[in-house]
Amino acid sequence: MGEPANFTHFDASGQAHMVDVGEKAETRRVARAEGRIVMEPATLAMILSGDAKKGDVLGVARIAAIQAAKRTAELIPLCHPLALTRVSVEFTPDAADGSVTILVTAETTGRTGVEMEALTAAGIGLLTIYDMCKAVDRGMRVEGLRLCEKLGGKSGHWQAPG
Repeated sequence: MGEPANFTHFDASGQAHMVDVGEKAETRRVARAEGRIVMEPATLAMILSGDAKKGDVLGVARIAAIQAAKRTAELIPLCHPLALTRVSVEFTPDAADGSVTILVTAETTGRTGVEMEALTAAGIGLLTIYDMCKAVDRGMRVEGLRLCEKLGGKSGHWQAPG
């Protein structure tokens, strides 16, 4: 498997620091992240019918995810603030297992990747669904938050297995 990579957010003396990206080339960067929330079938039916007491659950969750991507550097201490060029949010409900999957694509042209923006957006989108529906279903579970794919930069294209 080769030599293990070093953690880039620590300097030679082990102190946390923001990675210097000043010498990196500006390239198009894309990241996709996903996760899902599992709930009671009646909760999913309520979301899909638009009958939730707080309104359009998926619409609000979409806006929350986009806002989270834009504010990632305020939430993750060593993230660089990025000028995002696009954030898209897709929801896929699955009545068979009572779940909603979120897929977030974040893009920028810059010196560092947008993986954390995509992951943060996916997590906040799912937590927003939880918040809006918790009065009727406190047992919902957020699962499987993961990076699916990243493009750009020196390391090029990476895709999660499966």
